[in-house]
Parts: sequence; C-alpha cells; structure tokens
Amino acid sequence: MTLWNAVLVASIVCVALKTLGYLVPPRWLEAPRPARIADLLTVALLAALVAVQTLAAGQQVIVDARVPAVLVAGGLLLLRAPFLVVVVAAAVVAAVLRLWGIAD
Repeated sequence: MTLWNAVLVASIVCVALKTLGYLVPPRWLEAPRPARIADLLTVALLAALVAVQTLAAGQQVIVDARVPAVLVAGGLLLLRAPFLVVVVAAAVVAAVLRLWGIAD
C-alpha cells in the first residue's frame, strides 16, 4: 500500500464515521452518560497529548527542561495565574535550566 492509498483510505473512513455520527439518534447523545464520557475523553486526550509532547523525543522518553517547565505551568494554573504569565514563566524556567546546563 502506498502512502497515497493510505491517505485515501483514511479519508474515506473519516467521512464514513462523520456520516455515521449524523445517523445516531439525538436522544442517545443527550443522555447524561454519553455526555460525561465525551467530557472525560476530551480531558484524557489532552492530557495524553501534553505527556507525549513533554516526555517524548522520537521513540525515546526524555526528561529534560520541558518537565520542570510543565510542572511550573501546572502550578501557576492551579493558582489561577493569567495564561500569558504561565507561558512566560514556563519558558523562563526551561531557558534558565538549559542556560545553566542542568537540563538539555
């Protein structure tokens, strides 16, 4: 299978899934359980994305300046700091750690 064939098959599957979603009765999606699952699934996928982007470099798990930066950002978010302050603080932590040679 070539790359273009894989892209075409994936596109067809995506369109089919989207079409199938329109056929689901609305009362199934308005029930409390599916709504709760959808909310939790969104949070889980976002957490997985953050973990992969923080700890992965290719096929390896790397602990570098990104880990303390994410921890600082998480702490500031718990304190309800403005988002711009969170981003700048995390960037400063990562930059200082790299400057001092503590983390790569």
